[in-house]
Amino acid sequence: MQVAAGTEALIFDCDGTLVDSLPLYLASWLEALKSRGGLDVSPDWFFSRRGYSEGMVLSELEKTHGVTLNRAAIMAATREGVRDRLPGVRQNVPVVALVREWAGRLPLAVASSGSREVVEASLAAIGLLEVFDAIVTIEDVARPKPAPDIYLLAAKKLGVKPPGCLVFEDSTEGLEAAHAAGMSAEDVRPWSDFRGDA
Repeated sequence: MQVAAGTEALIFDCDGTLVDSLPLYLASWLEALKSRGGLDVSPDWFFSRRGYSEGMVLSELEKTHGVTLNRAAIMAATREGVRDRLPGVRQNVPVVALVREWAGRLPLAVASSGSREVVEASLAAIGLLEVFDAIVTIEDVARPKPAPDIYLLAAKKLGVKPPGCLVFEDSTEGLEAAHAAGMSAEDVRPWSDFRGDA
């Protein structure tokens, strides 16, 4: 993957882009929904909604099942489950290599629809927490991807105008968010280490 001349900053999604966290989220969501919400949900249902924020997942579940869920309890249990499973998380080697190649040469940020506690724990697990100049998560914005808010805030924190940013993403929602922000975007799925798993 080449970084085009004139690129002023690189912004990376986290889940599915830097780390293979989807299997961790899947196991944690299914466990939390069964224990805290009494729901048995198909793994395929989750795989088809990669890139969704927690709130989007819960809204879809409530609509599909006609229930009102204890969102706070389910989210807390899910995040705890992901954190417990993080020691075994895999990094996406080609993307992480790109991060390390450009660290110190261009401003770098993470822009994720995940929670800050899980995103920072994920980055720490693969030794990248201190590499990024800015980390923006779902708590920092009003609207999740595919709205451009997360990417616009990341660019602002890096001090770079959106057209100068190149985004790396693994979801349709994330790519739409980057384009809506006026940024170039690269879909990492074709060259991901774990494209068959996520």
